[in-house]
Amino acid sequence: MVDSGDPFPQPAKTIDCIGLYCPEPVFRTREEISSVSIGQVLEVLADDPASESDIRSWAKHAGHELLSIERVIGGFRFLIRRKV
Repeated sequence: MVDSGDPFPQPAKTIDCIGLYCPEPVFRTREEISSVSIGQVLEVLADDPASESDIRSWAKHAGHELLSIERVIGGFRFLIRRKV
């Protein structure tokens, strides 16, 4: 299990949503979050400009912790801790 005191823990899994557009990054994230254990972190890479607000909103409503949104070359990197 990931140490919950670490603000930027090592992801248990990474999904690549580069080239996918709304709503596909959120659908993929929703499907893949269940493949990591509660407390572990899913890393999502996406380049859809809408993914920033979409994934932020999804994480809040789904009860998961959005640890970070990082702007990287060509898109975004999200770290999401599974809570439920």
